[in-house]
Amino acid sequence: MNRISYLILLPLAACVFLGCRDKPKADEDRIENGNAELIFKEDYRPQFHFSPPEMWMNDPNGLVYNEGVYHLFYQYFPEDIVWGPMHWGHAVSEDMIHWEHKPIALFPDDKGYIFSGSAVVDKNNTSGFAAQGNAPLVAIFTYHDPEGEKANTDTFQTQGIAYSVDNGESWIKYEGNPVIDNDGIRDFRDPKVFWHDETHSWIMALVAGDHAKFYRSSDLKEWTYISEFGREVGGHGGVWECPDLFQLQVQGSEEKKWVLLISINPNAPNGGSGTQYFIGEFDGTNFTSEQRDARWLDWGRDNYAGVTYNDVPDGERIFIGWMSNWDYARDTPTKEWRSAMTLPRRLNLQKIGNTYELLNYPLNNFDKIIQPEFKNNLVVGGQKTHHFTFDHFNESEIRFRTAFRNFKMYFSNDSGDTLLLSMDQNKKEFILNRRLSGKVDFHEKFAPKVQRMPIDNLPEEPFEMRILMDWSSIEVFVNKGQYAMTAQIFPNEFYKALDIENNNGSDLIFLEFEVNAVESIWRQSP
Repeated sequence: MNRISYLILLPLAACVFLGCRDKPKADEDRIENGNAELIFKEDYRPQFHFSPPEMWMNDPNGLVYNEGVYHLFYQYFPEDIVWGPMHWGHAVSEDMIHWEHKPIALFPDDKGYIFSGSAVVDKNNTSGFAAQGNAPLVAIFTYHDPEGEKANTDTFQTQGIAYSVDNGESWIKYEGNPVIDNDGIRDFRDPKVFWHDETHSWIMALVAGDHAKFYRSSDLKEWTYISEFGREVGGHGGVWECPDLFQLQVQGSEEKKWVLLISINPNAPNGGSGTQYFIGEFDGTNFTSEQRDARWLDWGRDNYAGVTYNDVPDGERIFIGWMSNWDYARDTPTKEWRSAMTLPRRLNLQKIGNTYELLNYPLNNFDKIIQPEFKNNLVVGGQKTHHFTFDHFNESEIRFRTAFRNFKMYFSNDSGDTLLLSMDQNKKEFILNRRLSGKVDFHEKFAPKVQRMPIDNLPEEPFEMRILMDWSSIEVFVNKGQYAMTAQIFPNEFYKALDIENNNGSDLIFLEFEVNAVESIWRQSP
């Protein structure tokens, strides 16, 4: 891969540099003289999160690692900044920080739109799609037939496959599609496939309305139904989507458990879209769990449809989510593009007390693009407020350790916008309040309520708080990702002030309080 080629593939703001028009041109036509320093500068364009070159994006799809490359496919509509006939967009990375945009991978056809799914490296060429000795990439996706949906049938979603013999540069759809027909389930989609060593077979997790179904195959073409899970456990009240089943070792032990991710919309804890998880066992046929309640990977309003990478070296589980919420995803105040992805996060299973908890935390590679600006122990006196200024909080990382659970942090700017983060010791919760954070009136459901996250299982000793803020988002990680909260923000100008308020009678102590600038991934090569 040409490591700097992404600099000449990304779009400029069309109206600023090329003159206003009804629709932006294709990516290559939007670049003017390779002016890399000016690309991706539209209002609210994320500087260190993945976003599409232009137009609409939602769910991450086909996350797979092969031959030194991390592939990111995603739901994409190349004609508008609102949802439309779905394609698979495509980008690649060598470090999970810098991304190279690639041509569209999969287009709609006579069987329907190309909805969400997964991809695998068929190392033993069980599918027979590659020449002898080669391993094809195989994408597994949902066909969505819009005509069948309009006719109010319950069979308009089926499962198809496509393959690539050049590491994702080009794709061929299987002539025998669909590989799984629909026998009358209205929401029947989002296949996640992996190789199961113990049964020497491929396993597919698929969602079917309010539960998950599992299938088995020896060649990725012929599939047999084997079991289901979830009709009466976890969060309901919304459609189940984007399943992901994988095994993790419990940190600090030899024990291994299986994890099942399920996205649900609506009825997440803070409204709209969210991702729950189950901890249990998988015997090659059945997934079982003693867990009855819903547990949430991220408590914020804007982390949805996330799944993990297949075939990552050393068995790591790397997660990426769509940083939006179906309540208002079509209305956010961007013009050239819409939506971004969360930072890639490493998943880690720990047993805390008697409970298995799934932690998610940014990859270590992220540290390569931070520049230290300030670091010191910070003491805020009882009933006092510490005022801190920084030119660009909207492209920053804040990190510290504390044993205190009762404080407030106000980010603000000269336009009067305020974003509030707070710990409430009495209620044992973390709060994010974006009601006055900037542009919030583009949709009635964006900011009417504060977002709450229970933090009732934190250790007594000092724990880490980490805050990552981009031009239009904030991600908060408490105790190395034991608790996480992701939210979009649209301030009228960058936040340049931080007030830390101590409402206790005694000193508030933040150990190793640091503020770091974050480099834009679009302004330099890796």
